[in-house]
Amino acid sequence: MHDPALLKEALAELPADVADSPLFNADLAPVPKARRVWTTYNFAALWISMAHCIPTYMLAGGLVAVGMSWWQALFTIGLGNLIVLVPILLNAHPGAKYGVPFPVLARSSFGTLGANVPAVLRAVVACGWFGIQTFIGGEAVKTFLVALWPGFGTLGGEATLLGLSLPSALTFLLFWALNIFIIYRGMNAVRVFENWAAPLVLVMAAVLLVWAVGRAGGLGPMLSQPSKFQSFGEFWVVFIPSLTGMIGFWATLSLNIPDFTRFGKGQKEQMLGQALGLPTTMVAFSAMGVIITSASHAILSGVDVSKLWDPVYILAQLTSSTPPAGLSEPLIASGGVRFLVAVLALFGIGVATISVNIAANVVSPANDFANLAPRHISFKTGGLITGILGILIMPWKLLASADTYIFNWLIGYSALLGPIAGIMIADYWLLKGQELDVPDLYRREGRYPAWSAPALIALVVGVVPNVPGFLKSAHVLEGEPGVFDAIYPYAWFTGFLIAGGLYLGLTRVMPRAPAAASRP
Repeated sequence: MHDPALLKEALAELPADVADSPLFNADLAPVPKARRVWTTYNFAALWISMAHCIPTYMLAGGLVAVGMSWWQALFTIGLGNLIVLVPILLNAHPGAKYGVPFPVLARSSFGTLGANVPAVLRAVVACGWFGIQTFIGGEAVKTFLVALWPGFGTLGGEATLLGLSLPSALTFLLFWALNIFIIYRGMNAVRVFENWAAPLVLVMAAVLLVWAVGRAGGLGPMLSQPSKFQSFGEFWVVFIPSLTGMIGFWATLSLNIPDFTRFGKGQKEQMLGQALGLPTTMVAFSAMGVIITSASHAILSGVDVSKLWDPVYILAQLTSSTPPAGLSEPLIASGGVRFLVAVLALFGIGVATISVNIAANVVSPANDFANLAPRHISFKTGGLITGILGILIMPWKLLASADTYIFNWLIGYSALLGPIAGIMIADYWLLKGQELDVPDLYRREGRYPAWSAPALIALVVGVVPNVPGFLKSAHVLEGEPGVFDAIYPYAWFTGFLIAGGLYLGLTRVMPRAPAAASRP
């Protein structure tokens, strides 16, 4: 909100003393009502562009790999996204009503300073996701560069940087720079980018689908592959942690969705746009991944099936002048056509990866870090901090195996974010009755305390039951399975319910911290 006119409009809707508060800066200010212009299409496009990413495409593949049939995998994905849509819409409401971002909204439940706790937890998770998406995008660039220029793959020999080969490090840093550049252009640039990225990525995926089905002469063998589970009990053991993982996939946005709905025209626009954009796109794009993989299995019969769940691998086979295993000639005979396909494919994957990274993994932590010191950290500086931490987390290690990715990463951080969502929803909908004092959210001495003991206690208690299961899953602890191992697959659910319920109970028995009377 560095536009002087925009800041002036925001301050015109606030009492004069708020502008001098150390809890206020231009980026965290409520969006003026006249500037709330996002429509139903903008919100649908936001979700469509975020869902059209390589991790979404590969979700069904991961579930099929652990034994599900294709329809069981899509059912799990669809149900998980319908469940997580509920907290998303509940936390989206105050953003659209009051125009405030997530870290400012969290001040209502956690306190004006205590809000930094959930904000930093959310920000750290986003940094991990930022690194994962940047690494995936960088590896896509490297794959296509190697297909067009084989010598690039051996650039630097055995030299490594933070555990990456020189080609991987170069393409990773290239994607990193592109993300930071766009976020430095501001939130309006994000909105414009998401609007045209959404249909473009969908069209390119549809083109790949049509080609694969046409070349294979049908949908391929995978759609007739049965589930490996012989009983409901066997299926349930895998289904529950998988469902939690699907919820964890967007549990991040269930917290910071106010960062976007604060720009919405109204509740109808944000609710309809999100309901149309999220669950439908996640299921549809995952289904496209299933069909493309199945058809590719018929085309590339000599290739390990696990590789076919990666669209970058399939596109690399398309653009390679070397015949794939099991074939006597390249998939595309003409060198000129191969080059054109490589350029278009690289562009499409690049757009998909950057669009989801900026919206899902930069906007929130940029605001969250700004909330730590509003007078010293701007939205842009927060975005830069996110980018730097995204490198230091070394995301390639989070993607080392499917077990690490699903059970340690997706379920692990859902154990942190579920309790936060439970507390925020209980506070706004049940305790505060959807009524907030916006000026006091920016005041040191207002109706909201600096630290909310009920919220912080509820957060800790909500997280604790899942810690032993996480440590066992991460192989930090060893031992026979116990009750905590049985709880861990339900991490988001248990954390959400325990923390939300305990918060409501504690607010009724614990005395509130003294606060100055609210000012007009």
